[in-house]
Amino acid sequence: MIEPTAGVFEGREHQLPVRIYYEDTDFTGIVYHANYLRYLERGRSDFFRVVGISHTELAKQDTGFAVIRMELDFKRAARIDDALLVRTLFERAEGVRLHVRQTITRGDEVLFEAKVVAVCISLSGRPRRPTSDMLAKLSPWLIPTES
Repeated sequence: MIEPTAGVFEGREHQLPVRIYYEDTDFTGIVYHANYLRYLERGRSDFFRVVGISHTELAKQDTGFAVIRMELDFKRAARIDDALLVRTLFERAEGVRLHVRQTITRGDEVLFEAKVVAVCISLSGRPRRPTSDMLAKLSPWLIPTES
């Protein structure tokens, strides 16, 4: 069986290729605005997948995530058949919070930018610290802090 790509890393940035299909567009032929959030979610999930963090294993440890803040900047429209790149950079982990910067590009053109804050939660929805294994796998990809 051929597995779908989970993207690759370029330095600390995870890059996930996404193709725009007819189902992604509205009646004007451009990508419906809410679909950008789906592409961002795929980027964050596949970032985890590539670094060895399994959502399935986290769930077994009573751990999940909830997005609590998103700052979105729509710059240009994507259209059917466009080949896009979802670029994901985990900036820092602070307590239960994960700070993520994401960009969607078409070639060298920036179409969409987002700042995302997600919190680590128990499956009942209570805030909890990330597991030590998750932090160990995530820490090499975070922006180094100055001491």
